[in-house]
Order: sequence, then structure tokens, then C-alpha cells
Amino acid sequence: MEKRRLSFWEIWNMSFGFLGIQMGFALQNANASKVLLIFGADVHELSWFWIIAPLMGLIVQPVIGHYSDKTWGRFGRRKPYFLVGAILASIGLILMPQADIFIAFLPALWVGAGMLMIMDASFNIAMEPFRALVGDNLRTDQRTLGFSVQTALIGFGAVIGSWLPYVLTNWFGVTNEAAEGTVPFNLILSFIIGAIVLIVSILVTVTTTQEYSPEELASFDNESLDASSEEQSSLLDIFEDFKKMPETMRQLSWVQFFSWFGLFGMWVFATPAIAQHVYGLSHTDSSSAAFQDAGDWVGILFGVYNLISAFYAFALPRIAKKIGRKKTHSLSLIIGGLGMLSIYVMPDKNWLILSMIGVGVAWASILAMPYAILAGSISSKKMGVYMGIFNFFIVIPQIINALIGGPLVKYVYNDQAILALVMSGVSFLIAAVLVSKVKDVDDVIQ
Repeated sequence: MEKRRLSFWEIWNMSFGFLGIQMGFALQNANASKVLLIFGADVHELSWFWIIAPLMGLIVQPVIGHYSDKTWGRFGRRKPYFLVGAILASIGLILMPQADIFIAFLPALWVGAGMLMIMDASFNIAMEPFRALVGDNLRTDQRTLGFSVQTALIGFGAVIGSWLPYVLTNWFGVTNEAAEGTVPFNLILSFIIGAIVLIVSILVTVTTTQEYSPEELASFDNESLDASSEEQSSLLDIFEDFKKMPETMRQLSWVQFFSWFGLFGMWVFATPAIAQHVYGLSHTDSSSAAFQDAGDWVGILFGVYNLISAFYAFALPRIAKKIGRKKTHSLSLIIGGLGMLSIYVMPDKNWLILSMIGVGVAWASILAMPYAILAGSISSKKMGVYMGIFNFFIVIPQIINALIGGPLVKYVYNDQAILALVMSGVSFLIAAVLVSKVKDVDDVIQ
């Protein structure tokens, strides 16, 4: 038997929930550092608060992947997980910027960090099954398109999330000013809107997408479904699966390591870096009007790279058919690395848009190409758990960066956060070189 070829709009609906997931994720990426600084965090401590995000991914995604591989019921295999994840993430989105309302019980900074943890755990619950769903439902020759459509929706959602605070203030007059220690209303309203969009977009996927049963998936792989072995499987099997991971995954792990080490540095330090290096502010300034403007401009820049990634994602399948997925990914990472490095020499804030175009090219490829390469080397029975294990190589570099990033800025970079972004650019270039070592077992070049 063979999987049915899906139309473009069926693939679009199947991935539509990523629009809301990434809108919430973008609101977090562009504004969490700003919110934590407002609540009293020191710039050198930011990466330690951000360690929550990769830790949640390290713990949650393999577990969710394992159990979603074993799940089948009236609501499907993957859909129950990303629906629950979306509900929990929405709660975190609404409460994080309003953490000061709990100040009678705990300091706002710690409540905010706790909401960040809930959001990250919930985004991971929702995100991993979406990756596995593409592997489940699409034929080999449609997987690059499937992950590219996901990337496009990620880009559109991230643009909306990144630009929303700026748009609310500059187009609709919502204030971005607030008393010291409180979050401006434009951010609070943005997070509430993000929570609503997240729930609605997930419901689109849940109501329009059908999943193959375990029996059907086994027939596609010419494998028998062994019920007794399914019943005997346990969570500890994750460690055995890790030891037996495909060769392609091992090779991709180093590419992912340096790609995500660079991304994490950008997400954590973009606001203080641009506030200091471009706006000329002190590294201790976290409350002035100029700092708020710098934070809003970072949101615009993040929206730019996500917008570029959304459109570049549609070109990825065509480019990959011409030159192969490996060369496509390597070239994209080089462009992103050069874009990141250029931030250091740009003369003013508007020129940073050009830097973000390069970053957007790399971001699109990072979200699509490794997964398209990986999916061809994995059995459908292990798609969820291996997509979750693959997340190790995304979160481990982020954890390392979280531990050393703050001390590097303070003691090595002499409080110049811009050098953390330079390090991110170098990491992208290293990842680009390592792509050549990867074996792509089902690449199709025409």
C-alpha cells in the first residue's frame, strides 16, 4: 500500500496550527527578555532564565513523542497532544506579562519565570506531534513540501507575533509606557491576542486533518503490527532508541548543535545588544523610553527574519530539487551567518533589516531541511520518539549557551552583548561546513 498524495491545501490545513504556536513562540522570543528585565532581572542573568526553554524541550519532547507513537483513540494519534499543549500555552501567554498581579504571593520576576516555564513546556507538547504528523501523513516525495509549508506558517505566525506590540502602539495608539516594574499594556494585549490565535489555529488542524491508523502505517512500511510488543514497551525504551538512532541523525546532530547555539544567542541577547550597540544605551538601562523603543524595534527585526523565512520556505523544495537538500541547507546557513555577523557593522537601526534578511534565509532552512532529511531514515512506528530525540540536539546547545552566555557577556565581552550575536554568526558558519558530512538517504535531485 502507498500513502495518498495530499493536495497543497490539505498539507496547509494539517500544518495550520503552527501559525498559532509560532505566534506565541515569537511573542516569547522577542519580549521575554524585555519582560524579565522589567521585573528586575539583570542582563547577565537573562540566559539563566532562558535555560527553562531548552530544559522543557529536553524533558517533554521525547516523552510526548514516545507516548504519541503509542496513542490511538477516537481523537487520533497526534492531535490530542497538540490540543492540550495549546490550551496550557495559552494560559502561560496570558499570565506571563501580568505576573505582577501575583506579587502578594511571590516576586513578579519568579512568577514571570514560572509562566515562561509553563509556556515552553506547553509549546513543546504541541510542537513535537506536529513534526511527527508530517512524517506520518506524507509520502517521501512530499515531505520537503510538508516541512516547507510548516516553515512558511511558522514564519507568518512569527511575523504577526513579533510585530504585534509595535503595531498596537504605532497604528492603534495602545500605550507602550508603564510605571517602573510593570509591563506596558501593548505587550499584555499582544500576549492575550496570541493566546486566542493559538487556540483557533490548532482547532483548524484538529477539525480538518485525518490521521492514519497504526495498522495503515505498518502496511505502508511493509511491517506487521505486533500488539504484544506494543503493550510491553515502556518509557525507558527512549534510552534504547537513543542508542540505536539512525546514522543520519547522528550526523545531523552536529549541524543542529551549532545552528541552535547561534539562534539561542540571538534570541536572548538581541534586545540588550541592539539597545547598547545601536541605540547607545548603558547595559544597566532597562526602563527608559529609548529602551522600550529598542525592544519594540527588536520585535520588528524578528518579524522581518520570520517574514523572509515564510517566503523563502516556498522556494526551498524547488531549490532542493535542483542542488540537493544538503547544499540548500549549507548555503542557507552561510547566508544567515553572514547576516548575523553584519549586525556588528551596520550604521543604524534601519540597516539591521538587511542583516535580518540573511537570518531569515537560515531560519527557514533550519526549520525544514534537517527534518526532511531525517524523516527518510526513520520507521513510521518510531517517527514520534525519534523526532523527540532529535530535539536533544536542539535543546542541548541552548542549555550550554544559557549556562555560559551570561558569564561570557560579563567577563569576556566586557558587557558588550553585541559580541554574543557575533558568536551566533560564527556558529551558523560552522554548521554550514558540517552539513557536508550528512548522509541524505532519500534525497531527490532533478
